[in-house]
Amino acid sequence: MIQEKIGKRIKELRNKMGISQEELAFRSSIHRTYIASVEVGKRNLTVTVLEKIVNALEISLSEFFKF
Repeated sequence: MIQEKIGKRIKELRNKMGISQEELAFRSSIHRTYIASVEVGKRNLTVTVLEKIVNALEISLSEFFKF
């Protein structure tokens, strides 16, 4: 399912940066529990939320979707 693939990608990139869910939540202005549920594929992201997360991960949307 696409939600799970996106969640795994977020977790992969977050771990690559060496930051916690809490730090990603702070950087993206999204609650930590929301980040956690996204990473396990329980949330269906809006484009706006995905953009906030991608910006917090310091990559482009096109780079994000290279998986």
